[in-house]
Parts: sequence; C-alpha cells; structure tokens
Amino acid sequence: MENVQHTLTIENRKRITATGIEGVRDFSPAAFTLIYGEGRIIVGGSDMKITAFSKQTGAFAAVGNITSVKYAAKGESLAKKLFR
Repeated sequence: MENVQHTLTIENRKRITATGIEGVRDFSPAAFTLIYGEGRIIVGGSDMKITAFSKQTGAFAAVGNITSVKYAAKGESLAKKLFR
C-alpha cells in the first residue's frame, strides 16, 4: 500500500476513522497503533473498541474516549524518541 492516500478523522473525540491503513498493532482499550505507508499512528484514550478494519481497502474505524494522536515516522526507534 505504499504511496496510498491517507486520511484521519476524529469526531467529537469519540469516533476515529482512517483510510490508507495497512495494519493494526498493539491494541488495548487504552491505546492502539495503526500502521500506514509512512510509519505509525499511536492513538491514546480509554474504553476504545475497533468497530471496523479492512486490510483490503485500508479503512479503519474505532470508538471510545480519544485523548491523543501521535504520528511516528518509519524507522523511528524508541531510543531516538527518548533522547530527542
């Protein structure tokens, strides 16, 4: 899915939808990580649940209390993030 258009929408901090998503990693009710062509999207919150994900189309949706969204570039290591 390299070079695929990516969008991210958050509605009232209760619903998140995205396109261009290649995979979901590290999901819990408090946080999850989405994989897309340029890296990762880390979403934090509480009571979060995935309501839809299609690896074929790249469409993703979740609901819950969304408190943070962070983009991380491909290849960015934990050590690099800690020592910026």
